[in-house]
Amino acid sequence: MIEILVVLAILGLALALIAGYKGPWSGTLDLKGSATELAQQLRLARSEAILRNQPVEFALDLAHHRYRVGDGPARALPAQMAVQMVTIAGERRGLGGAAIRFNPDGSSTGGRISLNAGRRDIAVGVDWLTGRVTVAETR
Repeated sequence: MIEILVVLAILGLALALIAGYKGPWSGTLDLKGSATELAQQLRLARSEAILRNQPVEFALDLAHHRYRVGDGPARALPAQMAVQMVTIAGERRGLGGAAIRFNPDGSSTGGRISLNAGRRDIAVGVDWLTGRVTVAETR
């Protein structure tokens, strides 16, 4: 009987350790994943602008680490990651936000979103003339 209680206690401890385990934050994986997600959402905004024949905005809220495509829901970015955006003055939204607008002809206001996690940087760029979205490691 004592042996069964000892085994159950060990199994309970093991289960508690496994259930409470949270893997280490991988900055590189989150950085690449976030850059890919942002690029995909920028391409979606461009496609929607062409399809709807009206401008669609990709808005980035730098203060709260989230972004939105058009009237869609806001999506979060990892809080551990530094995010910066360069765009034209007319697309800045106060101190903590900016946007890239895609036009029905596929062009855009252009810009660059820089993501940083530790010693790694990735830039997601949008060409103003063609609306083409690129992802490149900058460091």
